[in-house]
Amino acid sequence: MNISTFYDLTYGMFILGTVKDGKHTGCVVNTVVQISSEPHLLSVSIHHNNYTNSVLKESRLASVNILAQGASMDVIRAFGFQSGRNTNKFENVPFIPTADNLPVLEDGICGWFECRLLDFFELPKSTLFILEVFEAERLGDHFSPMTYAYYQMMMRGSVPKNAPGHRLPEEEGGAPAEPQYVCSICGYTYDGSEGAFEFLPPGWICPGCRAQKSAFVIK
Repeated sequence: MNISTFYDLTYGMFILGTVKDGKHTGCVVNTVVQISSEPHLLSVSIHHNNYTNSVLKESRLASVNILAQGASMDVIRAFGFQSGRNTNKFENVPFIPTADNLPVLEDGICGWFECRLLDFFELPKSTLFILEVFEAERLGDHFSPMTYAYYQMMMRGSVPKNAPGHRLPEEEGGAPAEPQYVCSICGYTYDGSEGAFEFLPPGWICPGCRAQKSAFVIK
């Protein structure tokens, strides 16, 4: 099975927030899917070990923040690689509480949903939550949502062990995730510092000899 096929699914990066005893918590999720328009329903899976999982079951309310491409990696690290059991993830992340005291990030998002828990189903390693949207806001056309592919290829983001999304092969100890691109003119090997080679603009030139992008071959 070629798991890289899953990277072409157009799902994005989100921060799901909730609250317990007045304390806000949340986690990064990448499985938010609209499953109905009448009523407006979303599904999202959260690993059993995630603190947000148990809090959502108690509070039965959640905000879903749609991360934009300009979102800070510090925010993703705070919500994706720490536990809310012993960390206040919102301590250094500015947010605005909704009327139901759910957290909406001030920066780095292109929209948000306010939801109530309709139902949930236990899966082998995670819980599938069904959320009913009762409020939503889109922040404008000038914000582009961060897809999972953008996060991994352009931001070179790693994936926490509890995330449902597939890790890049090198994170599992296997072969490099991407082929090496070498300039056929001077032998320069692209190091990935500007993102995935396939996403470099057509006008990009070789740092070694200023040859065009088309001069590069796969090693």
